[in-house]
Amino acid sequence: MTVKTVPTTPFADQKPGTSGLRKKVPVFQEPRYVENFIQAIFDTLPERDGATLVIGGDGRFLNREVVQTALKIAAANGFGRALVGQGGLLSTPAASCVIRKHGAIGGIVLSASHNPGGPEGDFGIKFNTANGGPAPESVTAAIHARTRAIDAYRILEAEDLDLDRLGTTQLGPMAVAVIDPVADYAALMRALVDFDAIRRLFASGFRMRFDAMSAVTGPYARAILEGELGAAPGTVVNAVPKPDFGGHHPDPNPVHAAALMAEMLGPDAPDFGAASDGDGDRNMIVAPGLFVTPSDSLAILTAQAGVAPGYAAGLAGVARSMPTSRAVDRVAARLGIRAYETPTGWKFFGNLLDAGLITLCGEESAGTGSNHVREKDGLWAVLLWLNVLAATGTPAQSLVRAHWAEYGRDYYARHDYEEVETAAANAVMDGLRARLAELPGRRVAGLTVAAADEFRYVDPVDGSVTEQQGLRILFAEDARAVFRLSGTGTAGATLRVYLERYAVDDPDAPVEAMLAPVVEAARSLSDIARLTGRQEPSVIT
Repeated sequence: MTVKTVPTTPFADQKPGTSGLRKKVPVFQEPRYVENFIQAIFDTLPERDGATLVIGGDGRFLNREVVQTALKIAAANGFGRALVGQGGLLSTPAASCVIRKHGAIGGIVLSASHNPGGPEGDFGIKFNTANGGPAPESVTAAIHARTRAIDAYRILEAEDLDLDRLGTTQLGPMAVAVIDPVADYAALMRALVDFDAIRRLFASGFRMRFDAMSAVTGPYARAILEGELGAAPGTVVNAVPKPDFGGHHPDPNPVHAAALMAEMLGPDAPDFGAASDGDGDRNMIVAPGLFVTPSDSLAILTAQAGVAPGYAAGLAGVARSMPTSRAVDRVAARLGIRAYETPTGWKFFGNLLDAGLITLCGEESAGTGSNHVREKDGLWAVLLWLNVLAATGTPAQSLVRAHWAEYGRDYYARHDYEEVETAAANAVMDGLRARLAELPGRRVAGLTVAAADEFRYVDPVDGSVTEQQGLRILFAEDARAVFRLSGTGTAGATLRVYLERYAVDDPDAPVEAMLAPVVEAARSLSDIARLTGRQEPSVIT
């Protein structure tokens, strides 16, 4: 085995975002494209000699090939050990767990999260740092700078390794350990939630449906829910990860998890329903006859977390992304703990978690997490829900309604306008931004604008400032609309509109009716239909 230095030239489009570098599969298949980006990552790690690196991904198309390439480049760049999930698989939260547990310098995580897979689908590469979380902007900026100047990459000339056989082998000077992708993660879950209580719940006849969406969470959910906790065989459906996710769009929401929703809203619904996404970091919770929004899920888990062993000592604080509903703020106020509002992006939670300022955190985009890893964690959220249901003995739908009765309800929805022409999406944002100062006092759709601004975040840990994180319109009627451009897509622009209205008098009223005035006001103020040509959003969740 010899190390080969291969001359190369930069690609102009390798700027990583908050979730790493995401492109269509054919882009990553271009000669040198993967090699350039991985070498650029390694070039920003001056202490890599002899260090441990974690590598794995969600199993989407191209995953195995890129794992092999990453291993050979790592071996040529001085790493002493690589930990790789069997079959090249590691869910994103499991990768964070493994990085933290084994003292790795970081990890190469191969995923495009909830985006579709397959030969014409999406692929992604991101680097997680030694705390297990996504690389901060200082690191991604350094990676990007290196991609623009790279003139060679180093790679070990060697045969591909057998990724399906557990054990350690040598790849030139580097030891490669193919590990059980579930083992470390499952051990962590046992320390956080009461497995014995959940076993008793399933033994009592409790029925559940978990849709793994033919993605990476399948092996984890089957091993833990069915294997350890005693859920009935078949509880986990779509449990085998597939390169194209079986044709699914692996985004756990009522639209893309339609079969689960139909079952949970049907006459013989199981007692609890859940789903996870492509790389295992998102979750969807469904009670019989009732979809639980991610915002409500975060609030309920915050209120109930103390029943689980890992959180029995209390919570240091909680955090939510700015577009996430304010439901958790109301719980935090009752508990007497601090609630933080951050930009969208898990790295902002990472600073708060590392500083010990928060214990739980979440985003409206189906992401919930805690201080156990530095990523959102879909299956952990499901297990914590099961712990709460086991400890309280309350049906899921009753638990949700009891929460609304106690705290009031933040009616909430997100309207996504996907693959909008970038110029049109920018026109919506720029036009609204230019009129923010003149909006307060304006009456629209029966609502009165109380304030309007652009969210700006000052990190309480390091003092860093993050600008232009979404446009907020707050109404005097305890409602708001938030506009934001998303960076998770790979084609055009995704314009997200978040709609919220708080009510205490009728917490079980229809969501559409309660939000109708907010929807009308948001569309009127933004002129979104005229500027984008879209009369309706692509997806409503």
